[in-house]
Amino acid sequence: MSDLPPSLKIEESGGVARLTLARPDALNALDRPLIQALRSYFNELYYRRDIRVVVMAAEGRAFCAGLDLKEQAQTPINPRVGGALDEQRAVRDIMVAMRRCPQPIISIVQGSASGGGFAIALASDIRLLTPDARMNAAFIKLGLSGCDVGVSYFLPRMVGASVAAEYLLTGRFIDAERARELGLTSLVAPLEQLHDHAEGLVADMLRATPLGLRLTKEALGLAIDAQSLEAVVALEDRNQILCIQDDDFREGVSAFLEKREPRYSADGEQS
Repeated sequence: MSDLPPSLKIEESGGVARLTLARPDALNALDRPLIQALRSYFNELYYRRDIRVVVMAAEGRAFCAGLDLKEQAQTPINPRVGGALDEQRAVRDIMVAMRRCPQPIISIVQGSASGGGFAIALASDIRLLTPDARMNAAFIKLGLSGCDVGVSYFLPRMVGASVAAEYLLTGRFIDAERARELGLTSLVAPLEQLHDHAEGLVADMLRATPLGLRLTKEALGLAIDAQSLEAVVALEDRNQILCIQDDDFREGVSAFLEKREPRYSADGEQS
């Protein structure tokens, strides 16, 4: 994307996209340019085979403070229902696109992740937290419903209905240790260690075939809402047969047997 706002930095190399929220003075709050940039980029990723993994991070002392309330006060949303709904959808489209894109997303969360920032963290596949990280659905403290931009979809599925209700009805923060207890994060550690851990995860993911990695994310997402065990294993069967038919499968097996790094086709397509 050549028209990125200064608030979003994107570096792409070696099949990995590294996104950095870069509004540290505003706690990386979501203003309209940042919202549009995130929505456009994650929508674009659906069609890109050259990018296989995404790592999200943020500058400063907070991951993302949610919607930029100062911007909203200066330039309020469209007073008409249709216009207001367009702005609401612009934010939630980020989370929808994050789940729809086939690339696994690793988010490194430091400090606060509130409101929309909480939703971005939940929409990620893997969340890594610093000891000072804390997340909440701040919406209910601002006169809104506590259920917004996908949080009421993600949270009950991750922590159960009772725990989700406690946090969505109160807007209370989930600190890093509580998040670890609930299974919302796989690691709590200092920021530098989280970046090192993320790079290790990226390296392991890149050893998977491009198709296998994409289909694994897809299957994990669909399995959550599957109607039965039979439906899930049918999806798994289909995915395994698709992977076997791909040339990268043979390369992956050869690399494993020869104890070397795999050399997959450049764009994830069959050669």
